[in-house]
Amino acid sequence: MTPKEFDEAETYWTSREADSARMPQDELRKAIDGFLSSHNTCALACGAGDFVRCTPLEYAYRDGTFWIFSEGGLKFRALRRNPNVSLAVFEPYSGFGKLESAQVTGTATIVDPGSSEFAEAAAEKGIPADMLDKLRSRLHLIKVEPTRIDYLCSALKERGYDPRQWLEP
Repeated sequence: MTPKEFDEAETYWTSREADSARMPQDELRKAIDGFLSSHNTCALACGAGDFVRCTPLEYAYRDGTFWIFSEGGLKFRALRRNPNVSLAVFEPYSGFGKLESAQVTGTATIVDPGSSEFAEAAAEKGIPADMLDKLRSRLHLIKVEPTRIDYLCSALKERGYDPRQWLEP
């Protein structure tokens, strides 16, 4: 590809955003929250320098934040150096008229295992306090706070909206 072709490909969607039929923000927030709350698996992408990693992980979504428990792995190599992450949640592909997904850009932090946030997330996950004490040294909690959510939903077109919407919480 030429540099011009890369530029055109890169701006394909963002150049259309200004002219798209936007959904009211409160309605969009409800749609996104409903979609993300009804799923529990994401692909978390992180990177630092020339190292990149994309990991499928289980998550909980509450109060506009992703909570991800992990025992460890190479994703922590990138998270140590770069808190900027992206994650994707999606329905299996079954045709262009049935698309639904969310691409999230955000900031990750590792929650202190001795904090009330950690204990609350573990309780919501159903991890008993006595088991948590045994797991605390090898169980990590990644908190992802979105800075932008791109939501694709084919069904929005039927309601008069562009199927691609975005929210900057």
